[in-house]
Amino acid sequence: MVEQRTGKLRIFIGYAAGVGKTYHMLEEAQQLKAQGVDVVIGYFEPHGRKDTIARTEGLEIIPRKIVDYRGSTFEEMDTDAILARHPAVCVVDEFPHTNVPGSERLKRWEDVQALLDAGIDVLTTMNIQHLESLNDQVWQITGIRVRETIPDWVMEQADQVVMIDVTPRALLNRLERGVVYGREKAERALQNFFRESTLVALREMALRQTAHEVEHRSLVDASDALAGNGGPPRPDQHHRILVLVTPDPETAMLIRRAKRVGDFLDAECFAVTVQPSGGLAGLPEYDRESIERHLNFARNLHIETRILVGDDVPAGLVDFARRNQITQIFLARPHDRDWRSFFGRDLIQRIVGLARDMQVVIVSPREPVAGVSK
Repeated sequence: MVEQRTGKLRIFIGYAAGVGKTYHMLEEAQQLKAQGVDVVIGYFEPHGRKDTIARTEGLEIIPRKIVDYRGSTFEEMDTDAILARHPAVCVVDEFPHTNVPGSERLKRWEDVQALLDAGIDVLTTMNIQHLESLNDQVWQITGIRVRETIPDWVMEQADQVVMIDVTPRALLNRLERGVVYGREKAERALQNFFRESTLVALREMALRQTAHEVEHRSLVDASDALAGNGGPPRPDQHHRILVLVTPDPETAMLIRRAKRVGDFLDAECFAVTVQPSGGLAGLPEYDRESIERHLNFARNLHIETRILVGDDVPAGLVDFARRNQITQIFLARPHDRDWRSFFGRDLIQRIVGLARDMQVVIVSPREPVAGVSK
């Protein structure tokens, strides 16, 4: 009898609502579908965000289950229907959610565990403040006691944790423009989690925690290697950050962000581009000048730069990362019309898929100032 394969869990994590976790999760689901993978949406919470809702177009959505409780009806994820449908991949929003009393399982993460046990891969989302071990620390920072939490062991068992990052100022700009919540809810949010000082503290917490997750996975992998005579674990592993350099104007922002995080974590930084010829001479003038400018900018920040030879950008980048013991890879989320055509539409998804033993940080582009064209 063939043993049942356990599904793989990928968590898209952020430090607050509106950073883009669900957007990126759905974007990956769309890319998987385009590759012929059987993907369904098990649960999606739109929050009225038009750009995010648009990312569900063409994806099969499993209808929610109606639950009666104390004379009212509620909608929950229909885990039994998903198990019966048995897709290859299921998208599940809001991982820490508490189900309505009377549901078969108390927490959504327990529903997700049932899907994983059935061999279904799951993409899901959560914010750092819902991690159980950080509950008291979050309360001290925010004055708010988070009631819905996830045990640390659940995150530790995830195959990969992908951090979605955006600056607190950019996130507040989104809130003020009505992208995150409607006006009334946005005003309440500004009095709670969305104070800038609070967002800064939560973001630092998320960076530290995701770095810790990388260390945990490295130790587990090293222990597994030792058990299999694969050699001893590396002692006292230090953080190393890798930035993918592209012609995208946002690359300069990405380099600055990686440098700040590198200083914060006392980590070495590398800025790398991957080219088929091993040089930039064969590129169109705009692309060549843009990449040269970004590499020079990185050098001015005392970041080591490399031009790698390779036709397969994700494979070349991750191979370099693994050989140089990189712990974090920083990627800029591309504009739909920009450098996806330069490197291939599924670049981010492929890097995330290959770099399962590293933390991948997807950085959103700068937000335009209200009333000013970008």
